[in-house]
Amino acid sequence: MNASESAVRPPGTRGPVERFLDYDQSLACIHCGLCLASCPTYLETGNENDSPRGRIYLMRAVQDGRLPLGDTAVRHIDLCLGCRACEAVCPSGVPYGELLEHTRDHIEKHYRRSTFQNFLRRVAIEKVFPFPRRMKLALLPVKVLRALRAEKLLPRFARDALSLVPDEATQVELPEFSQAPASSRGRVGFVSGCVMSVLFGETNANSVRLLNRVGWEVVTPRAQVCCGALYAHGGNLACARDCARRNIEVFERHDLDAIIINAAGCGSTLKEYGVLLRDDPTWADRGRKFSAKIKDLTEWLVQAGFRVPSSEFRVGTDSALRTPHSAPKVTYHDACHLAHPQRIIKQPRDLVRAVAGNNYVELAESDVCCGSAGSYNLTEPEMAERLQRRKVENILKTGAQIIVTTNPGCILQVRAGLKKAGANIEVLHIADFLARALD
Repeated sequence: MNASESAVRPPGTRGPVERFLDYDQSLACIHCGLCLASCPTYLETGNENDSPRGRIYLMRAVQDGRLPLGDTAVRHIDLCLGCRACEAVCPSGVPYGELLEHTRDHIEKHYRRSTFQNFLRRVAIEKVFPFPRRMKLALLPVKVLRALRAEKLLPRFARDALSLVPDEATQVELPEFSQAPASSRGRVGFVSGCVMSVLFGETNANSVRLLNRVGWEVVTPRAQVCCGALYAHGGNLACARDCARRNIEVFERHDLDAIIINAAGCGSTLKEYGVLLRDDPTWADRGRKFSAKIKDLTEWLVQAGFRVPSSEFRVGTDSALRTPHSAPKVTYHDACHLAHPQRIIKQPRDLVRAVAGNNYVELAESDVCCGSAGSYNLTEPEMAERLQRRKVENILKTGAQIIVTTNPGCILQVRAGLKKAGANIEVLHIADFLARALD
């Protein structure tokens, strides 16, 4: 039975209930509590309702009709980052991310938000971020405000939001076809992304350059659209599915060995198109085949045997690379959606160590969310700032001069936090970090 079918009414309740949860999935939670120590919001609040098992209880209570879909229930669901750290430690394999997305979809259909929250979620986020051209236009007033030094006149919420926008966005138009310099090992597609293409164009160009270097021809289709992550995480599964269908159609036109993504949050959604479309008989199989081809840039580079040109170090071997003591100390922050749903932890570290060598230092709580979580730092700025401070404190303890990560939201959030702390630490996407080593 899918999530849209009517639920069997639990004992002691009355009236029809819309089934938005897969009840079997929700009942897989045995309330063991192993997820508590991995949940960033529970670590901050200590409130059981802000833990994964507490939220699953709330979800079921709303579906069963035992709890109204009111401010209290919605508040605890809204406060969830969707980082899915709980999934990585759950002994029962509860698909918490899927339960959360279906619950948020139900909330957005039936719960009345404030005018401000409606504007923020339905207009500023859904109508701007997934569309690169609109995002570029939205950046124009930011540039004007900064040129006039008028940011201090804005309310704190607006100032905090603007602090996330980099001073210089790099917009690079990628060629649709990029040949490998030597003999080609095959052809891969590249997902250019929304935020990535507008704010991190140079990072995209470096990603293609790295793929070419390890022997792959790269196709970046012009007609690709948003991966759908912002829609799925924000409670609009219909739009997320529309994005999935359009991207599948676009990439199916090319004979591709794999489809590469360099943004962790997007990659997680792209790898789950099969789940997103499983109840659509026309698209379910196409979704599964598409998702099977999705590879994060780091896992693909390691698989391809990426080499650092200045040494004989080959990623994935036990070789040790010694670097001068004068070289900067480097650390790595795990982007949630790479580390937890995708379980990609070792590969990016292997790549960073290939360059940093003995100057690599591990980051405490590296897989605890930095507070970005897609658009969470806009919809939940208070909790986002608490997690940002926690992340910055851990970074400062490492003594690193460079922090590397794999997601645009993390880069923006951590950069803003370090700037607030007055710390002169460089935050780089792993593609930029590796490309620098090639120069």
